[in-house]
Amino acid sequence: MKARVGNMWRLDLGANLIGPSAVRFGVWAARAKHVSVQVLDRGPKPIPMEPREHGYFDLTVEGVRAGDRYWYVLDGEKALPDPASRFQPDGVHKASAVVDPDAFAWTDRGWRGLAFKELIIYELHTGTFTPTGTFEAIIPHLKYLKQDVGITAIELMPVAQFPGARNWGYDGTYLYAPHSSYGGPQGLKALVDACHATGLAVILDVVYNHLGPEGNYLSAFGPYFTDRYRTPWGEAINYDGADSDEVRHFILSNALYWVTEYHIDALRLDAIHGIYDFSATHILQEVATAVHEQAVRLGRQIFVTAESALNDARVVTPPEQGGYGLDAQWNDDFHHALRTVLTKERAGYYQDYEGLKHLAKAVNEGFVYSGQYSRYHRRRHGNSSTACAPSRFIVFSQNHDQVGNRAFGDRLSTQVPFAALKVAAAAVLLSPNIPLLFMGEESSETAPFLYFIDHGDPALVEAVRRGRRAEFASFAWEGEIPDPQDPLTCERSRVNIDGPLDPRRAAMLKWTRELIGLRKTIPSLGADGAPHEYPVLAHEKENVLVVHRRGVQGPDALIVLSFNNAPVSVLFREPEGRWLLRLGSTAQEFGGDGRERLPQKLIIASESMTIPLPAYAVVVFLREG
Repeated sequence: MKARVGNMWRLDLGANLIGPSAVRFGVWAARAKHVSVQVLDRGPKPIPMEPREHGYFDLTVEGVRAGDRYWYVLDGEKALPDPASRFQPDGVHKASAVVDPDAFAWTDRGWRGLAFKELIIYELHTGTFTPTGTFEAIIPHLKYLKQDVGITAIELMPVAQFPGARNWGYDGTYLYAPHSSYGGPQGLKALVDACHATGLAVILDVVYNHLGPEGNYLSAFGPYFTDRYRTPWGEAINYDGADSDEVRHFILSNALYWVTEYHIDALRLDAIHGIYDFSATHILQEVATAVHEQAVRLGRQIFVTAESALNDARVVTPPEQGGYGLDAQWNDDFHHALRTVLTKERAGYYQDYEGLKHLAKAVNEGFVYSGQYSRYHRRRHGNSSTACAPSRFIVFSQNHDQVGNRAFGDRLSTQVPFAALKVAAAAVLLSPNIPLLFMGEESSETAPFLYFIDHGDPALVEAVRRGRRAEFASFAWEGEIPDPQDPLTCERSRVNIDGPLDPRRAAMLKWTRELIGLRKTIPSLGADGAPHEYPVLAHEKENVLVVHRRGVQGPDALIVLSFNNAPVSVLFREPEGRWLLRLGSTAQEFGGDGRERLPQKLIIASESMTIPLPAYAVVVFLREG
């Protein structure tokens, strides 16, 4: 049993409809001698399946329709849900449901996707983005995201079926099943279709490094996991041991399933540093290659990105140059350097970052740690990313991890002055990289984003509580950590998208929209160009960063970011030319007092020029002519 790939690609695992009233069931169960399928609507008696090569079993059963529930029975014992279930309407421990993948009436036939450099990403959690927490509840807000904010893509935190009704999504146990409380398969397809109609791409966060502990029955079917490696979150997936070909097939089919059946535009692979594979061809390369080839067949632009703590440029290096060929990766170094400039934090992994000079390196090169010694890791860390195009890196000042993995889920809006938030936004949205905003950030949301779960096992709940306390020990945060199992913890994390904004939040939204507008309309401010085309100057004494963005089809831009909490004067010796003010953060429309005068013109010639800057200011100049 191998997936058939092509324009009419169909999943060969799970329950697949053949005509209106027959289903072909297929499962890999290498640890079972006999496998039966029990279709609950056909009575209690299981029906024996046919054994195939390499531990597969299949069977076509007549009289089965979409919506019917079924189990697999291994060796005549316990009945278990389908590992490749498309829908778990009653949760992780109950029967799977047959789904007709062709039942949804798509309207996005003309959608071809966006170029990668056009992406301005908005990460959101389905359960806390709206009051009802469903896929379809997001749809009325798409116009706001597209027009009022200006983003071009939403990125959904993982939606695969997890235990209970509340979870970040990284405890998913059914990788093919959109979560039932979010709206299941039909709800997700409706959201994707509406996004495409609005002109927004959809990125889906998928977890290929582990599965959640509750409702995870894969080990009963086959050696999906290995004890040769260990992840921080549980058993590592078996990508390179005995029987790993079938495990890889399960994962590769999942990637193709999302981009084909659900029209997803990009996958974000979670924490690939927890994927261990010493095969000749790494699973990451196989996933990227399979998705890119399917994109060609489908006539769409589809991408693969990743979260990685490895600082390894191979992740985004083409296979012909010895890399894995992913399109981009999150750059935590940018975030960590930016936060240390803004907040002066030095605990945990922030101890490695030395303020402005490291932020300058992140903007100019990508990785801050490119092979030098790291105090946090207590070893050398990373390799050079200087050969990587800036668009290979996704940057942010906040995301679900960097907010939610703080003890109290506090956002930057509660930690730094309002003017500093505007500097952080400009650093991200005017970077040469791909920018990402976390839900609510566009209007300086103050609600925390906390870690929450809804497990049914009391021992597991207590283990999560202990694990969270241990995780925060190196940061020396004080106070009682909110209980992840408490429903109120999830409720507190809900953002305020509906309703009028107070003047400060309205000003921040306007500032965000203005920055994105500049990025879209001035070519030199987009994600374009080759490495090292962006001279970056760190005025460390003044705490001011100056970024020269060179234009090919339009004017050069000069971005001045003052992280100083007091007014300061900066001496400019380069780049030479006449520069005209295009945007300043101190204007009243952006929440400034309007009294702080910014230079309207900057002339840098053979003699240097000094300009005064207010505290926490952003100034954008365009080259005259």
